[in-house]
Amino acid sequence: MRDPKALSALIRRRYREGASIAVVARELGVSKATVQRYVPVRERRDAAAAAWQRHRNRAEEPYEKALRAQVMRLYGSGMSQQRVAATLGISVEAVVARLEPGQRRSRQEAARLAVEQQGELLPQEEVVAWYVQGATMAELGKLYGVHPTTIRRRIPDDLIRSRGHAPDLRQRSRRVLVEEEVRRRYAAGESAYVLAREFGVSPHTIQARIPDAERRSRPTGGASLPPPRPVLPKKGGARMVLALSDEEILARYRAGQSATAIGRAAGVDCRTILRRLPEAERRGHLQAQQLNRPAPDVGADAIRALRARGMSWEAIGAEVGLSAKTARARA
Repeated sequence: MRDPKALSALIRRRYREGASIAVVARELGVSKATVQRYVPVRERRDAAAAAWQRHRNRAEEPYEKALRAQVMRLYGSGMSQQRVAATLGISVEAVVARLEPGQRRSRQEAARLAVEQQGELLPQEEVVAWYVQGATMAELGKLYGVHPTTIRRRIPDDLIRSRGHAPDLRQRSRRVLVEEEVRRRYAAGESAYVLAREFGVSPHTIQARIPDAERRSRPTGGASLPPPRPVLPKKGGARMVLALSDEEILARYRAGQSATAIGRAAGVDCRTILRRLPEAERRGHLQAQQLNRPAPDVGADAIRALRARGMSWEAIGAEVGLSAKTARARA
């Protein structure tokens, strides 16, 4: 067991040297409450001042001075705080702590500097060549991974195109629009849409070349009308040959088999079986349900007797051939 006087002296000495309460407790193997009990209240009130003093003392160490100089040099060269931290292998908070408040850049300045540095890596001649050939600033921004404004700064003012006048790089084959030919073919019955596609213009352009009088006197019939669709003859009503004859299907259906069971035996769908049955022979939904799921003739007295023996509803249903819900309802 440690001597309380020796422990108290050791705790006070380590605390006055600058160690925190947690550090002293960890070094001596005692709790923080024990350290606080042996440290005078007056000294504990100056903990914040002691922590600041420890921070200032650490700043005077050679390693800390060298690290601070590297942070200031890299940050002053234009690097962001994230890149400085990644380069030196420290956290962003450690970078911020080693910079004076007056040395830190604002968000707007940091964003502007990042854009300028990114823009310096762009091949200006290549960007200008692409732009002259017809590429837009938005397309070049996506190509090089920058904002279109960054592309704009790399292009001389005399080469900037006005908005909406970018040259079309796709060569479209257009015919010369001859008004006489348009009017003649329109009067012959061709539609404005067909003429627009052939001459490479819009239908409104075609209609603008045709007087209103000619448009009103346009013949209703002509070459523009689609040819009538030929009426195809209906196929013969050859029925599918089943493994079961119609008489056997009807006999099985009358015997109580469902259309699904008969179709499974014949290898066809139940709807095919129903089409082979006369309308008067087809069972209704409720009739089919009662026939397919016959309810055993079990009275309420029998179910109550089984229940009195201590059997569960599931066991009673299995005994009488009903579901547990039906057995409970009948009881």
